[in-house]
Amino acid sequence: MIRIILFLLLIFNLLSSSLTANTKLYINTKVNNEIITNYDIEKEGNYLKKLNPDLINLEEKKIFKIAKESLINEKIKESVIINESKIQNYNLDEDEEVIEQILRDFYTQLNFQNKEDFIRSLKNEKEYKIDEIKQKLKIEFFWNKLIYTKYRNQIKINKPDLMKKIDKFENEEIKEYFVSEIVFRKDKDKDINEKINQIKLSINEIGFSNTANTYSISETSKFGGQVGWINLNNYSETVQNSLRNKKEGDLTNVIQVGNNYIFIKVKEIRTKKLQIDKEAELDKLINFETNNQLNRFSKIFFDKSKINYTINEK
Repeated sequence: MIRIILFLLLIFNLLSSSLTANTKLYINTKVNNEIITNYDIEKEGNYLKKLNPDLINLEEKKIFKIAKESLINEKIKESVIINESKIQNYNLDEDEEVIEQILRDFYTQLNFQNKEDFIRSLKNEKEYKIDEIKQKLKIEFFWNKLIYTKYRNQIKINKPDLMKKIDKFENEEIKEYFVSEIVFRKDKDKDINEKINQIKLSINEIGFSNTANTYSISETSKFGGQVGWINLNNYSETVQNSLRNKKEGDLTNVIQVGNNYIFIKVKEIRTKKLQIDKEAELDKLINFETNNQLNRFSKIFFDKSKINYTINEK
C-alpha cells in the first residue's frame, strides 16, 4: 500500500511539473518600460471572447495575436492619458459615477441582469476581476474625454443639411439595419486591393466578426465589429447606396469613406413608420456625426502618439 501511495505521489509530481513547465510565466512584449506577459495576454484573450464569443472558433495563435495587440494599444493609451492629464489638469480619480454607469451599460450589453451576476461569471483565474475590467473601461472613458477635449473645436456639423435629411423622410416608412463593420486603411507601400482581398479571404475562412477583431481599426472591433441598429439616413449617400438593396446576411462591397475603407454586414432589417420629433432626430444625427468625426480624430491621434513608444516583442 505504501509503495502504491509513493508511486501515485511520484506520478502527481511529474504531472504537476509538466503543467508548470507548460504554463511558465514570461515577458512577451515591452511597451517602453511597461511589460506584457503571456499571462496578461491570455487574460485579455478571455476578455475579448466575452465581448465577441465567435473568437472561440479561432485558433489560439490568432487569439493570442489579437489580444497582444489590444494590450499594446491599451498600454499606450493609458500612458498618453497620464501624461496629458498633467497638461490638461484633470483628475483621473474623478467621474466615478460615470464609470459605474459605463460598467452597468457594459455588463447589460453582455446580457447580464446585474453586477452580481456578472461578477459570478468571472470564475476563471485567467479572467479579469471586476476592478480590472472597471480600470479598462476607465482608460477608454478618459481616452474619449481626451480626444473630445483636443478636437471638439474641429468638429464640423452642417445642421441645414441634416435638417434636409429629416424633412425628406418625414412621415415615411424607413428601414433600420442591424449592422457590423470592418474599418481598415491602406497599408503603407501596399496596393489596397491586396488588403481588400486579404480581408475577403479572412471573412470566408473565419467569419465576419473574427475578421473584425483581426483587422478593424474601429472601436467596435472588440465586439466583433457590431454597431447595432442604425437608421439608413444617418449614413452618407455613398454608404446608403451600398446598403439600400441589401438583404439580411448580405455583405457590402468595400466602401471608401475619406482615408478609411469599410465592409458592412447586414444582420437584420426592420421597417417602421417614421414619426419624427424633428428636434430629437436632429440631436441623434448630430451625435452620430460627432462620434464619427471623433473616431477619426482618435485614430489619427493614436497613430501619432504610437510613434513615441518603443515596442519590443520577444
